[in-house]
Amino acid sequence: MLTRRSFLRSASATVAVTGFAPRAIASAMKFDPTSWSSIRAQFALDPALTNFSTFLLASHPRPVREAIARHARLLDRDAKRYLDRQEAMGAAESRVRSAAAQYLDAAADEIALTDSTTMGLGLLYGGVRLEQDAELLTTTHDFFSTHESLRLRALRTGARLRRIRLYQNARTASVDEIVSAVQNGITPQTRVLAMTWVHSSTGVKLPIGAIANLVTSINRDRSAAERVLLCVDGVHGFGIEAATPRELGCDFLVSGCHKWLFGPRGTGVIWGQADAWNAVMPTIPTFDGRAFGPWLEGRDPPPGGIPGLSNAAAMTPGGYHSFEHRWALAEAFSFRQRIGRARVAARTHALAQRLKGGLAELRSVRLVTPQSSELSSGLVCFEVDGHDPSEFVSRLYTRARIVASVTPYSERYVRLGPSMLNTPNEVDRVVRAVASA
Repeated sequence: MLTRRSFLRSASATVAVTGFAPRAIASAMKFDPTSWSSIRAQFALDPALTNFSTFLLASHPRPVREAIARHARLLDRDAKRYLDRQEAMGAAESRVRSAAAQYLDAAADEIALTDSTTMGLGLLYGGVRLEQDAELLTTTHDFFSTHESLRLRALRTGARLRRIRLYQNARTASVDEIVSAVQNGITPQTRVLAMTWVHSSTGVKLPIGAIANLVTSINRDRSAAERVLLCVDGVHGFGIEAATPRELGCDFLVSGCHKWLFGPRGTGVIWGQADAWNAVMPTIPTFDGRAFGPWLEGRDPPPGGIPGLSNAAAMTPGGYHSFEHRWALAEAFSFRQRIGRARVAARTHALAQRLKGGLAELRSVRLVTPQSSELSSGLVCFEVDGHDPSEFVSRLYTRARIVASVTPYSERYVRLGPSMLNTPNEVDRVVRAVASA
């Protein structure tokens, strides 16, 4: 049993490690979205660790944990009747879409629900309509999920797949260098331009807005069938950056919700411009109730789609999911909405800038990620002289209980991701630990 004395000891230990005030710890139930200490107190992170890898797989804030537990408890008691009350998940998913739309400043009918970034990319690239001589264009910097989704699509359709390099040196990359590389890479046959908002390999944040302006100018001279679709893997910007998908100017934004958004594990979204959705066909049957009508009546749906059913809803895979997690996604968006996109962006960028500034002063460290917030977000990648990245990450944990990660690419770097849950004191502690490791 937790006594008052043991609670206070635990709280004191937490303050010593994290720098958060006891008042915030003791009043975790009273959530103040204007207080970073109160925000941190909503999470059940190990207080003995300094965690700079929370972006890999989210810790759930209290409202999300409670929503998951509530749905799970009611499903365990009587799954059939609880599903019925959720209108075979239709009403629950509408609530999730509405919460997502409010956060993204978008329309609910523009959002499909998935289980991860990888699932979203697979559905998007697997379903995009392509003519015989179409070209799929991506970059050498993208992650396996993008490369493999496009490779499989090219194998199935005979489309040509190309990769271009956007910058020679991540640390000194510029907007002009990146946009020029895209401009030189697009050909008359290019139909899909697959980009990643923030590269998990280097921490470089692409100037998606400038790239979108370029694509728009190219599409002005093309027919609807020949236009280039700008498709963005947004997972390492989603939940950090304040820009909405429409402000970015892309056609599609795909993201898991269980990284920087700290949403339920196993959730994701695809956002698409209303007219762009017409260029994609569903792969997995949806369980949206409106889709069952034609089937029950023994007729095929119209080629243009089922009246009243948005293409985004049709793209949401059916089947039985981990409903308690998907339905709790509404609480994740609401939690983040209360804090504010702009505040989270400012906080995360300030911590990342502080971290890069501190690391840049260490002679043994070579930073990979650009210093500018224009071309970087929350990820900070670097090398340490004389150390293998995996060995160094292990050393940080063993010596200082700092949780870091290694970039999962052929070129491997130490990677840290300060989030809204971290503090300036923790950043300084990490810099000191890197210096002495």
